[in-house]
Amino acid sequence: MPNLFDPIDLGAIHAPNRLLMAPLTRGRASRDGVPVAMMADYYAQRASAGLIISEATGISRTGLGWPYAPGLWSDEQVEAWKPVTDAVHRAGGRIVAQLWHTGRQGHSSVYGAQPVSSSATRTEGQAHTFDGKQDFEVARPLALEEIPGIIEDYATATRNALAAGFDGVQIHAANGYLIDQFLRDNANFRDDRYGGSPENRIRLLREVTERVAAVAGEGRVSVRLSPNGDSQGVDDSDPAAVFLPAVKALDAIGIGFLELREPGPDGTFGRTDVPPLSPQIRDVFSRPLVLNSDYDTRDAAQAKLDEGVADAISFGRTFLANPDLPERLRTGAPLNESNPKTWYSRGPEGYIDYPALETAEA
Repeated sequence: MPNLFDPIDLGAIHAPNRLLMAPLTRGRASRDGVPVAMMADYYAQRASAGLIISEATGISRTGLGWPYAPGLWSDEQVEAWKPVTDAVHRAGGRIVAQLWHTGRQGHSSVYGAQPVSSSATRTEGQAHTFDGKQDFEVARPLALEEIPGIIEDYATATRNALAAGFDGVQIHAANGYLIDQFLRDNANFRDDRYGGSPENRIRLLREVTERVAAVAGEGRVSVRLSPNGDSQGVDDSDPAAVFLPAVKALDAIGIGFLELREPGPDGTFGRTDVPPLSPQIRDVFSRPLVLNSDYDTRDAAQAKLDEGVADAISFGRTFLANPDLPERLRTGAPLNESNPKTWYSRGPEGYIDYPALETAEA
């Protein structure tokens, strides 16, 4: 069996190890979704990851519902991303852009319009906004004639990502965001060709992936799914019935790799008693499979490779606080603890000031 420090080809991207940096929303961009200079330092510090998956990045102004998150819909954003990808490449790394439409998981004060979703539903709780937390709003269901425009927004963001120097893209179809709101039956009550049967509910995912692959090439496209249990209020009564056909469709398209976020009953960020689907997905997906969620030790990550379920592991909060995580795991060095108070605090504290191993030892 491979170990975490063996190289792997993730489609067209050659990764020198199997420790990926998971997408981590940090809220450091401008109000208009333009990356800022310190983002280049942040990502370059973490270039020893086998592959960096960027923070979730909006495909359009009306698709980005998180305040101070970056986008990829404007020329200004493309130009501002170039120093980030250049810094990662100069440091020997690889980085793909995660493409994001938040759907109902945002607020009109951020979007500039009423949130949209598969159906007229509302997330419980409160949304992050430019003015603090506010109650989520009832989403407007996307009209059938609007969906081709959403698909084209993904294609435009893909072209912009490649122009900005990214090595590829990942389609964010997990965590209760727009595509997930189409996939799962407690959020999708449509009676047209995008609702009802699992075949219909996976249609948007399939069409987006086909369109993005036509722009970037299949080997430079990946997808993130969260198939087991509730995620920000989005859930399904029979996950296997929808996610196994979805994965088969992605396999047929030929994407470079698939990432699964699978929390367990003891998760620190999301918990569920719904068993992981990864063993079943492994049986129907022939390409590299990456697992994510609460892997914070070398042994826990390696165990999934030893079981033959995963080909690589993506680390989130552990990478946030440990820019040199692969070396720390390789040598058994102690890990920095992240400070939740600075996850979305906008400044450099808790962002680019976590010490690398040699600094900490000194």
